[in-house]
Amino acid sequence: MADYDIKDINLAPYGQKKIDWAYRYMPVLRAIEAELIDEQPFKGMKIAVSVHVEAKTACLARALSRGGAEVALTGCNPLSTQDDVAAALVKNSGISVYTIHGDSDEDYIRHLKMALEFGPDIVIDDGGDFAMLLHSDLKDLTQKLIGGCEETTTGVHRLNILEKQGKLLYPVIAVNDARCKHLFDNRYGTGQSVWTGIMSATNLIVAGKTVVVAGYGMCGRGVAMRAKGLGAKVIVTEIDPVKACEAIMEGYEVMTMNEAASRGDIFVTVTGCKDVITKEHFEKMKDGAVCCNAGHFDCEVNVSQLKDISVNIMDLRNNVMGYELSDGRTICILAEGRLVNLAAGDGHAVEIMDMSFALQAQSARYIAQNGRQLENRVYMAPEIIDNRVAQILLSTKGIDIDRLTEEQEHYINSWDF
Repeated sequence: MADYDIKDINLAPYGQKKIDWAYRYMPVLRAIEAELIDEQPFKGMKIAVSVHVEAKTACLARALSRGGAEVALTGCNPLSTQDDVAAALVKNSGISVYTIHGDSDEDYIRHLKMALEFGPDIVIDDGGDFAMLLHSDLKDLTQKLIGGCEETTTGVHRLNILEKQGKLLYPVIAVNDARCKHLFDNRYGTGQSVWTGIMSATNLIVAGKTVVVAGYGMCGRGVAMRAKGLGAKVIVTEIDPVKACEAIMEGYEVMTMNEAASRGDIFVTVTGCKDVITKEHFEKMKDGAVCCNAGHFDCEVNVSQLKDISVNIMDLRNNVMGYELSDGRTICILAEGRLVNLAAGDGHAVEIMDMSFALQAQSARYIAQNGRQLENRVYMAPEIIDNRVAQILLSTKGIDIDRLTEEQEHYINSWDF
């Protein structure tokens, strides 16, 4: 059995059921997995993965393992780990797993380090936590590293900063920037899973409420779109004037968070930045206002400032904490300000992650085959990989699309009319 640090190996049967269910609805990843089994591109290699440890991630980890890799898996958020899935991977798939739901900050970092000290040739990162350690405490491990893949907008942003500063120590594929990732995972995946998490945690209706969405990137677009579809009035806050104009064109109100604070019933932050909702906003909110975060890190809603101005803190429901202020108003925080869709739910729908993890598996294969020839830069996922995911998905649905004729190819790619 693989090395591990998990909650309870005896939870494996429950986790295996979750993995089997997800695998059933991941035809694109299954097709890529079949190729990996045949080709064995990772034979003799080690791959460390830091992604939310739940059923869809388990399917990715198994695909990498079946492609010849030794795999070490850890979480990228202390509250998104599903302990039964971790147990199933250790017991049934021989994958080394280091994570426990509810890890303290210290244990979370310890588990990240355990996965990296495994000595990977390739890393798959979600939010840049591996990158942070590999560019600080564990720099020596980059000497063996062929390259990495990054799943999120936040992680890619941080890696781009390292590249601009000339400090990036290994080549990285920005999986997040692939069209089959951000157009679907960020928009439709986040849009659906955030509201699933909010509704599950609160059991409140969305229709008729005023929802404030902070950030109108692809994830914010998805959250706002689904809120509107559920019957909410939507306010968007932004720092980017072009994105603010986009939100207006979609029919949303746009204003500052200071203005929105007194109007919102539900607040969702999706910015990737810190201190999006702070003391000055809490002080203006309605009694019973609900705040949650759908950005990667738990710094967007400043819960510590809310604690400082509270006279009483109450555990109101699973994943709902109430903070009573001196005037009797209560502000509700979901999932401790961590990712609401994973801490209070199962994350993105299986079919969405099928696309994202098929991209990850192919990008890892690309790194295995080409990484030693790449400079230490952030690269877009090759277009052939992106298109392949879309083509496989269409074929599983029995859908064919038009193709350019030879004459059309010449017309669109030439000045010679």
